[in-house]
Amino acid sequence: MSKHQETVSFIWNVANLIRDTFKRGEYADVILPFTVLRRVDCVIRPTQDAVRKQYLDLHGKIDNLDPLLRKTSGVAFYNTSKFNFDRLLDDHANIYSNFMAYYNAFSDEMREEVLDSFKFRNVIEDLNKNNLLYMVIERFSNVDLHPDELSNHEMGYVFEELIRKFNEANNENPGEHFTPREIIRLMVDLMFVTEDEKLKQSNIISTIYDPCCGTGGMLTIAKERILEKNPTADVHLFGQELNQKTYAVTKSDLLMLNPDGVDAARIQRYSSLSRDAFPNEKFHYLIANPPYGKNWDMDKKDVTAEHAEGERGRFAPGLPRSSDGQMLFMLNLLSKMRPVSKGGSRVAIVMNGSPLFTGDANGGESEIRRYIFENDLLETLVAVPEQIFYNTGIATYIWILTNQKADHRKGKVQLIDASGEDFWKPMRKSLGDKRREMDESHIAKVLETYHAYEDNTDVSKVYPNSYFGYRKVTVDRPLQLNVQTSAERMDRLENEKQFTKLDESEQLAYRKMLEALPSKLYVSRDEFLRDLTAEAKSRGLKVAAPLKKAILNALGERDANAEVCKDSKGNPEADSNLRDTERVPLDVDIDDYMDIEVLPHVPDAWVNTSKSGLDKVTGEVGKVGYEINFNRYFYVYTPPRPLEEIEGEILQLQKEINDLMGQLFD
Repeated sequence: MSKHQETVSFIWNVANLIRDTFKRGEYADVILPFTVLRRVDCVIRPTQDAVRKQYLDLHGKIDNLDPLLRKTSGVAFYNTSKFNFDRLLDDHANIYSNFMAYYNAFSDEMREEVLDSFKFRNVIEDLNKNNLLYMVIERFSNVDLHPDELSNHEMGYVFEELIRKFNEANNENPGEHFTPREIIRLMVDLMFVTEDEKLKQSNIISTIYDPCCGTGGMLTIAKERILEKNPTADVHLFGQELNQKTYAVTKSDLLMLNPDGVDAARIQRYSSLSRDAFPNEKFHYLIANPPYGKNWDMDKKDVTAEHAEGERGRFAPGLPRSSDGQMLFMLNLLSKMRPVSKGGSRVAIVMNGSPLFTGDANGGESEIRRYIFENDLLETLVAVPEQIFYNTGIATYIWILTNQKADHRKGKVQLIDASGEDFWKPMRKSLGDKRREMDESHIAKVLETYHAYEDNTDVSKVYPNSYFGYRKVTVDRPLQLNVQTSAERMDRLENEKQFTKLDESEQLAYRKMLEALPSKLYVSRDEFLRDLTAEAKSRGLKVAAPLKKAILNALGERDANAEVCKDSKGNPEADSNLRDTERVPLDVDIDDYMDIEVLPHVPDAWVNTSKSGLDKVTGEVGKVGYEINFNRYFYVYTPPRPLEEIEGEILQLQKEINDLMGQLFD
């Protein structure tokens, strides 16, 4: 068992202490903040006495001691009390008052932005009332969470595994909080795959942004990768996180990693969709794992208002359905890309399959994809293995977007199918729905496929942007009706509102008028209407257009052998029941498509050119749409087995069954 797994098992056993007082879904309220606090306690332990001495010597003599105490502490926070986890255990009788003195002696940012985000004071009150505070502190004092014992990378695994357990206990979706580390590494490597030369420059400054940063894994791993390439690089992290607990974890992590506390200060709370913390910032690198299939109604008012601002807002291209906000996070990232004139940006975002194809032409999702393709932003799309995430086994995809494509990639998209067995290995022990993992060799294989840039292989395809677009055209066919005044059809008048709203005497008059018409089967609607008009005139009746329509609805039936119905201009009328749509590839002429694909089968069809069938952007016939049918591009036909082989297996099974039955009766 790895060190981080041992640590998780040890910490999780705290649940045995609190199970009678706290509900299963409340374990996180105790265990997560104490885990953070214990790591904080371990980090500042070596310098705590020096910090306290400096505080006592200078308190009241210098207005702002904070910079001095941070410097002495060696990290971006400190504690001025005499207590730590070990010293708290020396005085059982005063454990609560001493703990609160310890708690309140933390520097403001650690206390207010991290510990208070857990609503920790309420938890301490409950533990104290139930005589559990001392025991919980004692249990945590037996695990060393100092970075020398448990690296930041390993600690990230600890937090993620704990959160997975908490959310399983509470029946929540852990996919909203974190991403498997190997997927983050793959995303980061794909994001930096073209950046080696740039990142190795002296005095390089890089900014990284994550709008839903969870426990901060994407940001910290991205920063580590840059520093591996260039230890002198100046890397600045920016992020937002809605969930208070995971926000606090990220904040504490960055306070420990950065003595100046600048990165931690750039981690902001609240939803990035409705409360953009960095409205005027543009970033070099942008990365995210937005929550899958999450309703964004809580942000709808602000998002819709920003969409209405057009290009001034982040969401101008379109709005997805309110049941899934993944593509809003993608638009947020795209809006924060640096212009090409300033070097451009690269984006990595992992989402499920829905953003690939959901939505009809001219609909919100399709218009977002249209914006991406028509601005040549999608560089690579990678399908990662299924059963790779902790909370779901569904297919997921990494989108790599950029406004600085290499010349040979301009106007094209590379699709990489990394879902096959060559790109993963089974885990020895499953973690929730996660049964597979990618090691460094699998990640390297994806990067090799990217660099090879081969077309039409089992794992790589390259297509022009237009390949994913189509025009949705409405195809009409003529209306052909026969009409007859038979008793059966006359009874249908009772289903027509325009007829039934007449009074009884009027209904009777019109019935007699219709019964006086020839009982023949009219195969020409015009002939029937001429006879109807003449009969009505002879009886002094007026057949208004709505009533005429009701009569035809009742007495008419579709008939392929009847004459084509025509409008007042002599043009064929369309039969709404036969109306259909066709998806015409963008690089194919609509008339040519009709000649080849439609007219040979239905020679009387035509393209509807009315306003309802025009594209809302170009105003031309055919609503433009884009979709990525990933699985279809990599589909390999497997012919069915020969019938003889199947028949042989069936006969063999029958023989085995007969033998078993014979043994049973014997």
